[in-house]
Amino acid sequence: MNYRKISLWTFFFANICLNAIGQDDLKLWYKQPAAIWTEALPIGNGRLGAMIFGKVDEELIQLNESSLWSGGPVKKNINPGAFSNLAPAREALLKGDFESGTALAKKMQGLFSESYLPLGDLTIKQDFGGKQPTKYYRDLDISRSVAHTRFTVGDMEFERVAFASAPAGIIVVQIRSLTPKQLNLTVNASSQLRFQVSKEGNNLLLVRGKAPAHVDPSYWNVNKEPIIYDDTSGCKGMRYAFAVKAILKDGKIESLGDGIKITEASEVLLEISAATSFNGFDKCPDKQGKDEMQLVHSYLAKANAKDFNVLYNEHQADYKKYFSRVSLELNGANNAQSALATDERLEKYTEGTQDFALEALYFQYGRYLLISSSRTPNIPANLQGIWNKELRAPWSANYTTNVNVEMNYWPSELTNLSEMTEPLIGLIKNLTVTGKEVARDYYHARGFVVHHNSDIWAMAYPVGDLGKGDPRWANWAMGADWLCRHLWEHFAFTGNKKFLAETAYPIMKQASIFTMDWLIKDTSGYWVTAPSTSPENGFYYDGKKESVVSVATTMDMGIIKDLFTNMVKAAGYLQTDQAFIDSIIKIQKQLYPFKIGAKGNLQEWNQDYEDVEPHHRHVSHLYALYPGYEISPLLNRQLSDAAVKTLELRGDDGTGWSLAFKVNFWARLLDGDHAYRLYRNLFRLTREKGYNMSNGGGAYPNMFDAHPPFQIDGNFGGTAGLAEMLLQSHLGHVQLLPALPTAWKSGYVKGLKARGNFTVDIKWEDGKIVYARLLSGSGTPCRLSSTTRLKGKNISSVMRITNGRYYLSFPTEKGKVYEFYPDPQVSPVK
Repeated sequence: MNYRKISLWTFFFANICLNAIGQDDLKLWYKQPAAIWTEALPIGNGRLGAMIFGKVDEELIQLNESSLWSGGPVKKNINPGAFSNLAPAREALLKGDFESGTALAKKMQGLFSESYLPLGDLTIKQDFGGKQPTKYYRDLDISRSVAHTRFTVGDMEFERVAFASAPAGIIVVQIRSLTPKQLNLTVNASSQLRFQVSKEGNNLLLVRGKAPAHVDPSYWNVNKEPIIYDDTSGCKGMRYAFAVKAILKDGKIESLGDGIKITEASEVLLEISAATSFNGFDKCPDKQGKDEMQLVHSYLAKANAKDFNVLYNEHQADYKKYFSRVSLELNGANNAQSALATDERLEKYTEGTQDFALEALYFQYGRYLLISSSRTPNIPANLQGIWNKELRAPWSANYTTNVNVEMNYWPSELTNLSEMTEPLIGLIKNLTVTGKEVARDYYHARGFVVHHNSDIWAMAYPVGDLGKGDPRWANWAMGADWLCRHLWEHFAFTGNKKFLAETAYPIMKQASIFTMDWLIKDTSGYWVTAPSTSPENGFYYDGKKESVVSVATTMDMGIIKDLFTNMVKAAGYLQTDQAFIDSIIKIQKQLYPFKIGAKGNLQEWNQDYEDVEPHHRHVSHLYALYPGYEISPLLNRQLSDAAVKTLELRGDDGTGWSLAFKVNFWARLLDGDHAYRLYRNLFRLTREKGYNMSNGGGAYPNMFDAHPPFQIDGNFGGTAGLAEMLLQSHLGHVQLLPALPTAWKSGYVKGLKARGNFTVDIKWEDGKIVYARLLSGSGTPCRLSSTTRLKGKNISSVMRITNGRYYLSFPTEKGKVYEFYPDPQVSPVK
């Protein structure tokens, strides 16, 4: 063995990965200020978010705080008559009377979720005496989580630096004039919510207010008052506050109306603190709320003794310990178009120009956004992460559990950001409480259930304004079962048996108990779900009659099979609960099976119905392909071929998040070129044009995912999709480059995670692995797989070929590194 070659690769690999971090290929930059919100640049510390517009004369910084939602704790048993409709609905559906079944299902709906709200706006007006700026530049450096704005007025240079610090709990904005004493500006703050402005001294602005008691979804325009502020119970409608503190090195500061006026300064430091009275999903935010004013002042006091450099360095140390875990380069830095502004790059890319560095940037941008939006206990990233400017945000910016909130967390484990999953786990814990009540009241069932929507209050019942909603989304009841996949994945990637025993397994068991109670036998003796939907499509029956409610949709069956399979595995790890597991296995054997339709596709429904929307953005029935893993070309060619046909019939177009979903599907089908083609479509430059529910997906100029409108799950799904092309581990073995696109002839990735708690680095040239490195985090046995036969340093086992792939099994020790290189005597598998 050529160990000198191995050591050289190790040295080379470590250095190129370190050098890549912080270069221009990890920046979004522009030649002009943002004119609209989807051109502004996001910063966040997981709790506070801000959109930086980079305007010259009147800078706008739009603010958010992750806990600022409308409403209060969920009311109990809001539809007492719901259960009485269940048995007749099931009877009608089993007889094929879908019209009656649908009407009865609608009678089982509850109210709508609450809405995520904007916090406020900070404006900074600078007086340049009418002179126009030149040499304008703004950027977002995602390797450092810092936004810069620079410009020249006359012969004077100005710079603004903004970042959201998790250690300090504040947003920091530094404004500098490179020529001394040339800063003349006013600072003002406001909110779209009801608010009051006050001051403390001459350098601190304080905005205080109260959130609405309820906000209807943006798509629901039935009620005369979609925004209701008053709550006679004194419970709903949380208080909020944010403060802006100005600190000067020189110059003058004074109060001016509702703002702060600064003159003849060289440098200004603005510290922005914010908090709400939210005190948990089950506490009234008004009369049982936290002291938001005390929290706001405590954050400022914590930062009080620290200058800009200290705050900046603390922020860097905190952020980089997450972001710097993973590095990626595709086809070398020479392919980068980073000399072009990001919006120009997107235009060129949309026209067909290759830009491999942009593709890597998009991957890392998703990781940046997750770190920036998912660090608040029990409050996961919502449909817009933490960034929202609307009083009635699209789809309330809530937690949509039929794919969207789950997609937010697809990259968390695989791209080495496991800690970012913890807010989602916290929400799931809260949902076990509210979901248990819904299971009991709506269905007289044990365990816990979650439907299509949730919010910060852990709402678990079906939405729809008590019968006015469309069952195609409102009555879907598999949210808890799907969310449990994230508990299992958190264990699978981390190997944390304490978490499995104390958190994941008990919650998964409660979801399984509900599911066992929810299932009924059909006329053929199979266990089925009813009412059952396939979000958010419909089907034709009896000619051209249309329905959205059925029995045993393929998505339902896929999710249940997945949950039960993971339950069996979890009990096996813990060596517990055998009697309960035996009952699950017995039911699992009689679940309604997957079926292949006349077109060769995997049926979406229990019968081979025609879809109302053949090119629907949801591809719900392929859950068992991704994120589940019952369908794979390496397991069952018949089902995987049916999945291929399903995707071909659905088409390659779609909304932003739908495109991202399909990237992951094709990666799991080991078709890297098809996955890559759809990954490229995520970069289609999109402008704000309202809503598009079918084929308008792409990226806004700030690289936010365009549904349109903005939905952040497309960013996260795209990041996960790229990682799936390079590394998969769901089938019990670590697959290196399972779906490498032909276009990525060379490259490296460092720091991805595989199940079993392995950290993986891969380098390839001409489409073939030239070096791989695996760090064992738990000391579990490893089974490695690739299309290239590899040799392991100090590993006596030899790779053997099975079904066109090479496999190598070997024991590992916790904390030990294992290195691999090609066996020159064997040709790679085609």
